[in-house]
Amino acid sequence: MTFAPVFILLACIGIGIPVALAIGIAALSFFLISGTVPPEIFVQRMVAVTHSFPLLAIPLFIMTGVVMNHAGITSRMMSFAQAMTGHWKGGLAQVNILLSTLLGGVSGSANADTAMQSKVLVPEMTRRGYDPAFSTAVTASSSIISVIIPPGIGLILYGFMGNVSIGKLFLAGIVPGVLICMAMMATVAIQSRRAGLEPAFEKPMPWAERGRAFVGAFLALLVPVGIVAGIRLGFFTPTEAGAMAVLFATIVGIVHGELKPKHIRPILEQTVQATSVILLVICAAGAYGFYMTWERIPAVVAQEMLNLTTNPYSLLILINLLLILVGMFIEGSAALILLTPILVPVIEQVGIDPVHFGIVMVFNLTIAGITPPLGTLMFTACSITGVSIARFIKACIPFYIVLFAMLIVLTYIPQLSLWLPDLQFK
Repeated sequence: MTFAPVFILLACIGIGIPVALAIGIAALSFFLISGTVPPEIFVQRMVAVTHSFPLLAIPLFIMTGVVMNHAGITSRMMSFAQAMTGHWKGGLAQVNILLSTLLGGVSGSANADTAMQSKVLVPEMTRRGYDPAFSTAVTASSSIISVIIPPGIGLILYGFMGNVSIGKLFLAGIVPGVLICMAMMATVAIQSRRAGLEPAFEKPMPWAERGRAFVGAFLALLVPVGIVAGIRLGFFTPTEAGAMAVLFATIVGIVHGELKPKHIRPILEQTVQATSVILLVICAAGAYGFYMTWERIPAVVAQEMLNLTTNPYSLLILINLLLILVGMFIEGSAALILLTPILVPVIEQVGIDPVHFGIVMVFNLTIAGITPPLGTLMFTACSITGVSIARFIKACIPFYIVLFAMLIVLTYIPQLSLWLPDLQFK
């Protein structure tokens, strides 16, 4: 067994080579030095990954989020969130969290959510007297909810790499997503009282105005409901749900009169750019996965972990610590793609449900996005808002505490994730 590609991968990441290229270089090294596998297989394995029908859901859901941004649907959802929570202390911070939860059912991307809210909400929060570091921390931390609420792209990747039902994963993310939202909002409420932050509105908005805000956002709010219901009732697969979401978002944008022909080009450009980054990692990981399978690395790692313990609770502690460590240095999607084929066989051997584990794994690796030294959500938010990394980390401490607490809760109370899938897929 050769471990040279593993060391090459770590070295490439260590010197700052982009993750997709680092994985590709490491994979290619195996084909060049093995002497038993023709190098042509490297290209074949990269291309073969793109033939997967479930992966088509990724560009479709990315396009849904882009279309909604251009169609003004995102701003309508923000108006609704503000109408419901704007009168609370720290109202704009509460709007930030609630909007992340609503957008989770639209874009499914924490990075997209972080970038959008950093540009739109943080300047407004700063203008109203919020500490920019606090605003940035709220924005990056709350965007983690986006990957848990269906249709999270991380759930699609995990389902594809681990051969787990994506429909069940979508259902499994609903209750945890709502609970994380509630925990985050409670944390912000406490922080806002301590800091003496004022609400966005002096008094609650009249119910008539709240109703109008709800009507404006109603069609957009139907997207995640329609996705889950359509999959459950057998009208379409998760991939086809992505196509329906794009169609529905386009129709809503036209109905509202805000989606114009001039938006077609930027929508396609942004979708292609975002999709290409993810798929390049997936293609490189496909070739790297061939190396791991050829050398039986997943089986060896699984056996070594099981030699340490076969207790499901102890094993989950070890895996969570491993994921936190890996996530601090490797971008979440790439880590998810690399580790899912290794860890799923391990947890299945000790009776851990792969759907439950998928929620834990995706949530864990996304938390790593706001942790130093290489958290992508942290860098995205700070680069847009101009807040230093040191100030961000200090402001994020309360959110680290609540997010890791929620990780423990989701890890050891599997029914929070499995209740809806068990109810609907009996």
